[in-house]
Amino acid sequence: MTTTGRLAGRYALITGASRGIGRAIAIRFAQEGATVAINFSGSRGAAEETLRQAQEASRGAGGSDKPHMIVKADVGDEHAISRMFDEVLGIWGHLDILVNNAGIQSQAESHIYPLEEYRRILDVNLTGALVCSQAAIRHYLSRPGGGTILNCSSVHEMVPKPGFIAYSISKGGLRNMTRTLALEYADRGIRVNAVAPGAIVTDINAAWKDDPEARSNVESHIPMGRAGTPEEMAAVFAFLASDDASYVTGQTLYACGGLTLFGEFKENWSS
Repeated sequence: MTTTGRLAGRYALITGASRGIGRAIAIRFAQEGATVAINFSGSRGAAEETLRQAQEASRGAGGSDKPHMIVKADVGDEHAISRMFDEVLGIWGHLDILVNNAGIQSQAESHIYPLEEYRRILDVNLTGALVCSQAAIRHYLSRPGGGTILNCSSVHEMVPKPGFIAYSISKGGLRNMTRTLALEYADRGIRVNAVAPGAIVTDINAAWKDDPEARSNVESHIPMGRAGTPEEMAAVFAFLASDDASYVTGQTLYACGGLTLFGEFKENWSS
C-alpha cells in the first residue's frame, strides 16, 4: 500500500488500540507519518504487538523510528482518563488527533437488561468518549492550531439493534455528541467527526467471524456481499484525520458495505 504522509508530524491518541479497528488505525496512522499513543485496558502483550507493528509501519513509510507509546487506562474511569492524558502530554507535550475507538457490548433482552451492564457500556462507549474529548479540547484550546476528534460509532447509531439496547443507546448518543462538539468548536479550529462501521471482521464479532455458516448469514444481509476489514475502516479514519477532510466536521461517515441503504428495498416489494 502506498501512503502519502498526510499525518506527518502529528500526534494521535487512539483508545482501545490493542486489537481490531483500533490496532488498524494505529498502524495506518503510523504509515501516514503520525506518532501514535496506543491505549489499552486489558492485555499489555496485545498493545505491545500493536506498538511493534506501528514501529514497523513507520519504517516502511520511509521514516526513522518515532516515539510511539502505549498507555494503559480504562476509559470507563474518568480518573484513569485524566492520568492517561497527563502521561501522554507529559511525554509528548502535544496532541493533534484523538480517536475515541474503545467500545464494548453485551446481549440481553431489553426488558431484563442488567442495569449494571448498561451503566458499564455507557461509561466506556459514551461517557468515556466525552471525558476524553473534553481533555483533548482543553489541550487544543490551550495552544494555536486546533485539533481533530474522531469517534468510532456504528451503523447502530441509526439502525436499531434489538438485544443490545445499551450498545444502541451509546452509539446513538455518540452521534449527537459528535454533532454537538463539532458545532460548538467549529470556529476554533477543532473538527469532530465519526466513522460508523458495519459488520467488520474483529473480535467483537467473534460470534460469526470464524464460523463459515454464521458469517455467510451475516454477509447475506450486506448489499456488497461481504464483511469489512479493520484496514478498510482505518483508511476512512486516516482521511478524516487528514487535511484532505479540512472542510468536514460534524459528520458520520458510514463505512458499512451498504447496510444503511435498507437492502431489503433492493427488490421492489413495497410498490
